[in-house]
Amino acid sequence: MLKKDRFKAFVEYFSSHQPEAKTELHYSNPYELLVAVILSAQCTDKRINLITPALFERFPNAYALSISTTDEIYNYIRTVSYPNNKAKHLLGMAQMLVSDFTGVIPSDIEELQKLPGVGRKTANVIASVVYATPAIAVDTHVFRVANRLGLTNKATTPLAVEKQLVQFLPKYTLAIAHHWLILHGRYICVARNPKCTICPLTSFCKYYEQINRIQQKLP
Repeated sequence: MLKKDRFKAFVEYFSSHQPEAKTELHYSNPYELLVAVILSAQCTDKRINLITPALFERFPNAYALSISTTDEIYNYIRTVSYPNNKAKHLLGMAQMLVSDFTGVIPSDIEELQKLPGVGRKTANVIASVVYATPAIAVDTHVFRVANRLGLTNKATTPLAVEKQLVQFLPKYTLAIAHHWLILHGRYICVARNPKCTICPLTSFCKYYEQINRIQQKLP
């Protein structure tokens, strides 16, 4: 199957079956989303959703967070992965938001990446979700699923995956395609033992084609 046909099938399926896919992180404003995404690095959304209610109650905005301490922030996030580093990132992020951006989350991806704890993936999430920017964030799920489906070719870095997806996906799908790929990777195309028997995408999945080819050659 040609790559353009894979992309077409991918967009057609998810446009019909998950037209309103969105992040599973709980938040009520851009500040809360930014905090949650920073915390979610190498951690599950379920874990983040358990600890953010108390965190947001104590620190309802960037200013409140900016005048705290890493020790206090740590006490609220100690059960997430790398809590020491993330406490430092959250404090630094809040202080820069207040000092450089008057407390307003910037919309520009390059400006977002100036904030402590904000890499390209996080910046793309914020830009696409909050500001509807046609950007796609690449995490481990997106990286894995895009490769298995055959949407990418010889893309060995997150940036390479991002560039190929941006090149071939229709612009209007970029923001939501991030969620399509994440949710599919989280629940069906898991890292170990992907659930191919219940996957609705096998008709155009390159990984499934390869597995079938190998099985057919076995004695």
